[in-house]
Amino acid sequence: MNIENAQVQMRKGILEFCILHIISRGEVYASDMLDELTSARIMVVEGTLYPLLTRLKNAGLLDYKWVESTSGPPRKYYVLTELGRTSLEALNATWLELSASVHAIIDKTDQHKSATNGHADVAESTSPSDQDQPLSPDEPASLN
Repeated sequence: MNIENAQVQMRKGILEFCILHIISRGEVYASDMLDELTSARIMVVEGTLYPLLTRLKNAGLLDYKWVESTSGPPRKYYVLTELGRTSLEALNATWLELSASVHAIIDKTDQHKSATNGHADVAESTSPSDQDQPLSPDEPASLN
């Protein structure tokens, strides 16, 4: 497993969810979204944010309005559409369920590590048939 690639994929999946949450509070300027994401230690650059905002708009989840600025050109402020709000509610429910499930697995793993002092007995964690048949390098491991 490429850890860096897995981390990138996890962040991508969360980014859209976080952006919808930020916009759900009211009109927001893209630069303010970047600042909030950065302060939450979710690193994202404009080159990632703007295409994502365009995709969310094309999907009907958000809209924008132009507001005159006293210090330069007009600014584009993003708002959630009704579809965006209902989608965020569904995503939020999924997040809460997944988060609780993942935490339960992590907690159980931590308890197991503590109980075994960090040394899991591999023979106990696999069935005899699994031990007899090693995986080939290009064969995925079964999650069953």
